[in-house]
Amino acid sequence: MTSHIDVPDSTDPADAQTPAQREEARRYGRIHLALTLADMAVDVIYLGLMAFVFGPRIDAWLAGFAPLAGEKSTLRLLALFGVVIGLHILVSLPLSFYSGYVVEHQFGLSNQSIRRWLRNWSLGNVLAVLLGAVLNVGLFWIIWHTGTYWWLIAAAAFFVVSVALGQLAPVVIVPLFYKVEPLDNAELLERMKRLAAGTGLTIEGVYRLGLSADTSKANAMLAGLGRTRRVLMGDTLLERFSPDEIEVIFAHEIGHHVHRHIPKMIATGVVTSLAGFWLLDQVITWWANIPSAADAPTSALPLVMFTLTAFMLILAPLQNAISRHYERQCDRYALVRTGKPAVYRTAFYKLARLNKADMEPNPMEVILLHSHPPIAERLAMAGDASS
Repeated sequence: MTSHIDVPDSTDPADAQTPAQREEARRYGRIHLALTLADMAVDVIYLGLMAFVFGPRIDAWLAGFAPLAGEKSTLRLLALFGVVIGLHILVSLPLSFYSGYVVEHQFGLSNQSIRRWLRNWSLGNVLAVLLGAVLNVGLFWIIWHTGTYWWLIAAAAFFVVSVALGQLAPVVIVPLFYKVEPLDNAELLERMKRLAAGTGLTIEGVYRLGLSADTSKANAMLAGLGRTRRVLMGDTLLERFSPDEIEVIFAHEIGHHVHRHIPKMIATGVVTSLAGFWLLDQVITWWANIPSAADAPTSALPLVMFTLTAFMLILAPLQNAISRHYERQCDRYALVRTGKPAVYRTAFYKLARLNKADMEPNPMEVILLHSHPPIAERLAMAGDASS
């Protein structure tokens, strides 16, 4: 249950939401929730139809082409993936455009032109198709060639892929969408250097992230592993927040590093993948009526995609709960490290206003969908720290 925060009052900062802004944030939150649920429904229904109705028929049609024939044809597997994912992209396009472009512009949160939205949408889908093709073909290769306990090998492979993607994300993937450059503000760098002292996070790992090309929302994040680990501070945040507020937010991101949240999330992902792949083994043998998943036909590909998607959706509330726990740890770390609870509060009031965040969403919505605690709860934590 979230704590109730009445804003603004005589003690609230100028950046707190007005009553009209609070109502707008609630309306934006309701629309965003409806679109999120609709997107989940589209994914499950579409992949379910592909798994149990259309997928096997499409696979049989593809098998009629000589180059794609064969019991375990990698080419047919790729072709089937291309058809399934391509149609999925087309089916999801109207909802993606309405959610990512129309609604964001209606609420004054997007700076994108249609051309830039299409560019990012296309690039994101190209990356998803390429990565998805490699991962699905790799998974079927493991299923076909590593025996009864293929799911153990698959979980190990998932770990390797997670580490590789974790290292590549901030230096290869993120720059494809946003301008990333070293932070060049001497005052902020000195503050950050003091905060990072003794944590193992080098000041060279702080970068300016060009979010303003797409959005007016403010954000920051910790990304990467090993030598690629860095804090990415959105230019929208750097330009609209005071040095003290940026210091508190930076301390929060350091908290993720200090508490080793990225390695912990990878470890959690490995355990999750182990359970998911074991479940997949049971589903494949039941669906295809075969003694071992090693005999899985290429037509099982849509079933694999459906099963893993449904499994992750079911598991999402637990993963979100873990994420909210991590965020609370970082909030406490930032409050202790900076000793500035009042500044922390003004920073989160400002985040709520700029991002049009509903400060007190429905508790069930939080449990099911939110990876961060409600802002009202985070403000209450700062109040406790200052008392």
